[in-house]
Amino acid sequence: MLKEAIYHRPKNNYAYAYDKETLHIRLRTKKGDLTKVYLISGDPYQWTKEGWVNSTKPMTLEGSDELFDYWFVEVKPEFRRLRYGFELYDGNESIVYGERGFIEKDPKNSSFYFCFPFLNEADVFKSPEWVKDTVWYQIFPERFANGNSELDPEGTLPWGSEDPKPDSFFGGDFEGIINHIDYLVELGITGIYFTPIFKAPSNHKYDTINYLEIDPQFGDKETFKKLVDLCHEKGIRVMLDAVFNHSGFYFDAFQDVLENQEESKYKDWFHLREYPVVGLPEPNYDTFAFTHMMPKLNTENPEVKEYLLNVGRYWIEEFDIDGWRLDVANEVDHQFWREFRTAVKSVKSDVYILGEIWHDSMPWLQGDQFDAVMNYPFTEATLGYIAKDEIHAEQFSQALTQVLTSYPKGVNEAAFNLLGSHDTARVLTISKDSKEKLRLLFLFQLSFIGSPCIYYGDEVGINGENDPGCRKCMVWDEADQDKDLLQFVKKVISLRKEYPAFGNHGEFKMLETNRETNHIIYSKRSKDEEIFIAINNSAEDITVNIPYDFTGKNPVDLWNDTQLKENSNLELAPYGFSIIQVKL
Repeated sequence: MLKEAIYHRPKNNYAYAYDKETLHIRLRTKKGDLTKVYLISGDPYQWTKEGWVNSTKPMTLEGSDELFDYWFVEVKPEFRRLRYGFELYDGNESIVYGERGFIEKDPKNSSFYFCFPFLNEADVFKSPEWVKDTVWYQIFPERFANGNSELDPEGTLPWGSEDPKPDSFFGGDFEGIINHIDYLVELGITGIYFTPIFKAPSNHKYDTINYLEIDPQFGDKETFKKLVDLCHEKGIRVMLDAVFNHSGFYFDAFQDVLENQEESKYKDWFHLREYPVVGLPEPNYDTFAFTHMMPKLNTENPEVKEYLLNVGRYWIEEFDIDGWRLDVANEVDHQFWREFRTAVKSVKSDVYILGEIWHDSMPWLQGDQFDAVMNYPFTEATLGYIAKDEIHAEQFSQALTQVLTSYPKGVNEAAFNLLGSHDTARVLTISKDSKEKLRLLFLFQLSFIGSPCIYYGDEVGINGENDPGCRKCMVWDEADQDKDLLQFVKKVISLRKEYPAFGNHGEFKMLETNRETNHIIYSKRSKDEEIFIAINNSAEDITVNIPYDFTGKNPVDLWNDTQLKENSNLELAPYGFSIIQVKL
């Protein structure tokens, strides 16, 4: 037994309150080292003359990555407090593991064990319930639809007349979105994430001039209010993009700094290194990356903080938006985000707070800052397996284990799962223009745990390399749309809505991976149903057998709505799949 690999810590993703009466506990061990693990647990204040009173409960193998196994158990302590440890078996020996280390057998002394002092309801991670059943659609407003040509900026090009350049304008606006809202409803979309809409000189609007004004090329506040109200009427939530890490070069406060230098009343709004402040040839102030057009805001400054918190409140109070996506969120101080959460939740308790963080995000996901982050580890793993063929089925399973065990389950249920965005190449291009692979990507994304997001146009087969290529105009001429792909996406979204286990209300479990055939089989299980999904990520016909006894279960193929023969083999065509449901 390799003791050096055994790891646990109370709180965070290893021991946490899932709800007001349930604790989830994880343990990490060397891959393949242990044959079984039991949780030893009890109330810290229950003793007899023989010692501390406890009981054992078997833990399940939640998953494995390249190096480790992860064990999981759910427990409901009677009095909401717990002392606990682990009884470990490797086939040759058994030991007990607690906060004080390893011992041969249970010492019947609670001081040896880990402590979860009390399950306080206030400490339970809570994200908005509606997010768990939302299918998002990301819109880059400048490129979705031009509904009012009178708003077009100077030099606006005819819609889709050429591939975009960094400084191209095609005239997308709010009226264009309003005109096509029924398209989104028919697709099954229930949430829209807009990249920035505030006044800015660029087409992407991440260089904000005024956080309280809409860019005139998109419309006015009255039109935006009409758009939000229409979305709500159609059952669609609205999330805006907040760029609080940095402003634009032409933000009034920064322009005042450039004009008045050391005498500017806004000099402490930014991170200035020396005077005179200059942007070129190199900025002598902190910026986003090294972009002189995006000076970094000092969110520790009380005036900056109050200005931005007011922005967060304003768009909820005045327009009833449902969420904020926070750009470059990891470079802003934690205390600002704590106060931001308090400010916006005081206006609308179920507003969704989504951070853009590309790496381990546990420090932001403890209930005091964000509801979720953009789940790029999911993106990387899924694209690596299906789109790029960079990893095989077993490695994909290992990567998913890392994704799921990095956070509490409540966090995973609210995670923002994307395949592509305005920051990445189009998924069709990443898939080397394979529509078959794109279908598998959508199938997996929409049947995984979390809140999935489709980047505008991916559902009709738009391609494109990295920015600016990924920001092409939405294709509205049906002759140029991939209608088969569109119908496929609609159908998968409908399955997510019709069968709760298929979406966010089923426990995900990888059942089988095969390196040789490169197929995977996974299940989604709820108390009412279990759905088995087999994916053939290869160019060959394969035969698979789902590792489940279907005797007397009346399995149904949800894709073809046909009854299956019990325990029959499944024939999967190249890049084919099967979705089998049994009722429990």
